[in-house]
Amino acid sequence: MSDGWPDGPYRVGISGWRYPPWRKVYYPDGLPQRAELEYASGRLNSIELNGSFYSLQRPSSYQRWYDETPDGFVFAVKGPRFVTHLKKLADVDAPLANFFASGVLALGNKLGPVLWQLPPTLGYDEERCAAFFASLPRTTAQAAEVAKGHDERMKGRSLLECAVDIRLRHAIEVRHSSFQTPGFVQLCRRHDIALVCADTAGKWPMFDDITSDFAYVRLHGADELYVSGYDDEALDRWAAKIRAWDQSAYVYFDNDAKVRAPFDAEGLSRRLGITSVGAEVSRP
Repeated sequence: MSDGWPDGPYRVGISGWRYPPWRKVYYPDGLPQRAELEYASGRLNSIELNGSFYSLQRPSSYQRWYDETPDGFVFAVKGPRFVTHLKKLADVDAPLANFFASGVLALGNKLGPVLWQLPPTLGYDEERCAAFFASLPRTTAQAAEVAKGHDERMKGRSLLECAVDIRLRHAIEVRHSSFQTPGFVQLCRRHDIALVCADTAGKWPMFDDITSDFAYVRLHGADELYVSGYDDEALDRWAAKIRAWDQSAYVYFDNDAKVRAPFDAEGLSRRLGITSVGAEVSRP
């Protein structure tokens, strides 16, 4: 494994990395699927894990992802949709315990923010959001304690210890217009939750408010959701916007359908002075 990435205020990457259309376009012809994470993490300094949104992963998977990435690399981890979409943030003690017991702690010092993405059908409920925010662990040691409350489904597939005790940060992405109120922004600030700035091609609200000591940005597509890329002018604008916040920032491209995300992430990385990005690959 390489010496890793230098410390810096910006983490820029992609949401997931296993996409068949990326093969022979972003990933070199002949690159084994098992080597895709190692390849991507050699070119970008962060990746957003999104498989954890759809199902609980296993400790062995998180450990493998840790081992396959350079020192200094950081993963953001997407919280499970069972918590956000099915339980709608209510009565989530056991689901949160299951999530933190599923192996997240194996990422150790490569564990970055946890992302909680709400469904577009869920409106703002101050009491519900406040209770959820208050229930979130703020260190990996606290997360390990939460994990001990897991239910029977995690028996034999849990990790309840953390090798390092580090700060655990959280970000929330909302998609219902009722969240566009100063009260919600203030609530995020009180609980030190980063309010995601999401570009969704105008489909859902975009928030520019800084509510924690870091910013979290998700770029889903400039003109068409999950499809369209960001041209040089758009990347210049986003780089200027991120610099103007004067905060550390985590930025992830989710416009994967036409293989634009990894190229756009590399382009923004260069604009933000992340110099360890590998040699440029031609865009499709």
